[in-house]
Amino acid sequence: MANGPTASNPYELDFAGLRGTVLREAPDGWHAIVPLGGAKHRLWMRELPRRGSLVAVELSFDRNFDVRLQAAHRFWMALEQHPIGRPPLAPSIGAQHRHILALRATDGWLEGNSYRNIAQGLFGKSRIPDRGWKTHDLRSRTIRLVHQGLRLIRGGYRDLLRNKDNNSDDTT
Repeated sequence: MANGPTASNPYELDFAGLRGTVLREAPDGWHAIVPLGGAKHRLWMRELPRRGSLVAVELSFDRNFDVRLQAAHRFWMALEQHPIGRPPLAPSIGAQHRHILALRATDGWLEGNSYRNIAQGLFGKSRIPDRGWKTHDLRSRTIRLVHQGLRLIRGGYRDLLRNKDNNSDDTT
């Protein structure tokens, strides 16, 4: 495996021999958690491959194909001992920050605070003007954050589990 496989020399994996691997048999097949390359790869196999048998990846052409393809690529990169990159569904740091702000803003709104008070709590009192609040960009941003938080609370959080291209939130 040092030089990697070629078309005539595919991988021969022994899942039971990969250090730290957890294998479990279930009614639908075998489930494996393989720690490799700094990540835990979750695999499903109809049947457990015999030691030394060739291994192939089968991906369904469904709405999650792109995520499955990225996950398979990360597993292959780990096998090749290359950096595997970010998990395919991991939100960016900016998106994580926006979700946190949205939920904090919504908590304040549900507690009966005004948008001005919410903005002061989120962005600091010094950034909130004494005059011109009705047209200030932080007022608009605070309102959008509250609406985004309400969408998350009402079930939109499920979109976070989908591919990030399917849940773009440019609301802030």
